[in-house]
Formats: sequence, structure tokens, C-alpha cells
Amino acid sequence: MLHTSTLLFLKKIKSNNNKQWFEGHRADYEAAKNDFEKFVQSILDAHSKKDDDITTLKAKECMFRINRDVRFSKDKSPYKTNMGASLNRGGKKSVFAGYYLHCEPGQSFAGGGLWMPMPEDTKKLRQEIDYCYAEFKEIVSSKPFIKVYGDLNKDPEYSLVNIPKGYDKTNPAAEYLKLKSWVAMKKITDGELTSRQLKQHVLEAFETLQPLVKFINRAIEA
Repeated sequence: MLHTSTLLFLKKIKSNNNKQWFEGHRADYEAAKNDFEKFVQSILDAHSKKDDDITTLKAKECMFRINRDVRFSKDKSPYKTNMGASLNRGGKKSVFAGYYLHCEPGQSFAGGGLWMPMPEDTKKLRQEIDYCYAEFKEIVSSKPFIKVYGDLNKDPEYSLVNIPKGYDKTNPAAEYLKLKSWVAMKKITDGELTSRQLKQHVLEAFETLQPLVKFINRAIEA
């Protein structure tokens, strides 16, 4: 579970997103960061017993900085209003699929997959889905996957309008071949964030996602 003070800090920075306020509340930030890091490490310690690809990771290697990169953004707010951690084989900047935890009041979730891969890896994954569609379909249509995630995220930002070149529109895997990101997300309420059941919720989400992560990474390694 996370402390209520961690959520309170994230709520406050949303309406006080400036350097002066942040520096005046740096102690609150450090406490929130340490709280989140401790929780992420507990998830790593538990889930790495089932996925040995993440056994060597430490929470610090998985967490993202709170500072925003504003160089190419119209929004010049200097800080993020969330805390996130990517538990990927090779660390948070890895090209491989993995698990993700997002903590943001009202918008928290656990899940993961592969987000906006490079063209070469996109090509490999689409080919694997096409060749091994029965296996892929079994993963994303399994009862545990549907219960936790429903399906992969098919929002317009994650999907092409038309099936990619080289594939027929009647392909049974068409809806998944059109994807540009292969991710699944389970919402987490603010109440769950500060409950004793939070660890259980996150571990369930990651364990359910693991077969998909393995499928994706097999394709990338090919």
C-alpha cells in the first residue's frame, strides 16, 4: 500500500506545478518518492520469483524522473503529476515488453506490454502474431486476461486505421495487426492505492500479463 501523503503530494503538485512550490515542498516529494520506491521494490521482489527476466532489477532502475521534458511540448509545466515505474527486462529504457505501474490520483493503473516499438520490432511482432495467431488469441482471450484487462488497448492513438501493408484485411488477426502499441491496463482506484490489497491487485495484473510479455519478447528476439 501507499501512504495517503503520497497521493496528497501528487494532488497538490497538479495545482502548484512550478519550481518555487516544488522546492518549498521537496521534503514532501522525497517522502513520496521513497514510499513509491519501497512499494515498487516489494513488487519486484515478489514478481521476480515468477518472471526471472526481472530478477536483477532494482526499483531505482525502473522509476521515472518527476521532471518533464518540455523541449518539444506546448505544456511547459516542469513536473509530472504522477509516479511511474517500468519493470522491463534490461531496465526502464529497454526495447523489450514488460510491466508498468502508474500512480496518479484518479488515473492510476497497472499493466504493461510493448509501447510504440521501433519499426523493426513492430514488424517482428506483427509477423509473430500472424504466424502464431492461435497462441496469441488464446493469451488475450483467456478468462484471467479478460477478467483483469478485458482486452488490449485499442484506442485510436494505439492503432492504425487500416491493416498494415502486406496483410489482407480479412486476416483473422487484423484487429491486433493494426496496433502500434500492444498494451493492457487495469485501473486502480485511489482507495485501492492506500489499501492493504494494493500489492495483491498489482501482482495479479502482472501475473496475468506475463504470457503476453513472453510472447512479445520472443518475437523481438527472433
